[in-house]
Amino acid sequence: MHYTYILFSLKDHQLYIGYSTDVLRRLEEHNRGYNSSTQYRRPLKLIYYEMHLSKHDASRREHYFKTSKGKATLRQMLRTTLSEVLPKKE
Repeated sequence: MHYTYILFSLKDHQLYIGYSTDVLRRLEEHNRGYNSSTQYRRPLKLIYYEMHLSKHDASRREHYFKTSKGKATLRQMLRTTLSEVLPKKE
């Protein structure tokens, strides 16, 4: 199985989009600083993932989520989740 996953940075409140065959291992690697894209954005929280039968489909979905339209789709899909993980404005 292949997965497309979305991580949320608790430090800078940005999303990271990736794909892997082992989501929990990748989350651990991100949180240990093994990925240069996220090493200064830790800690990261897994907020969403999708399972795909093929690597091609997972990769294609990752690329879609990185487009402007894909990011808008993600924000709409995850609006409740994002409202829960973002700090409350006073």
